[in-house]
Amino acid sequence: MSDIHPDVQAALDAARDLRNRIADVRGRIDAIRARRPSPTGAVVPEIDAMGRLTDLYLAPGTTGQFDCEELVAEIMAAITESTADAGRQYQALMDSDPWHDSEPASATPEHAS
Repeated sequence: MSDIHPDVQAALDAARDLRNRIADVRGRIDAIRARRPSPTGAVVPEIDAMGRLTDLYLAPGTTGQFDCEELVAEIMAAITESTADAGRQYQALMDSDPWHDSEPASATPEHAS
């Protein structure tokens, strides 16, 4: 049976903790969603933290309410606002201490910061 040196065990524990913290932050990033309506409220896109369009809601009758150029303007305005909002949410997460809410599993209340 081989014993692991305490320094090696500490390094392995630190690596496991870092992996868990990174997974937690990635989960919080993946949860970011922005849904900003168009100027008339007829269009609501959903944008994720990476600026990808993940969903698009068009109110009933929207396509008949606007001509082609107006509909494009509604959609683009909503996507632009939602993308900016998702970017703000991402930046707020990164500007905060993203590690603050993810205490190491081995932390006890007297050692937690």
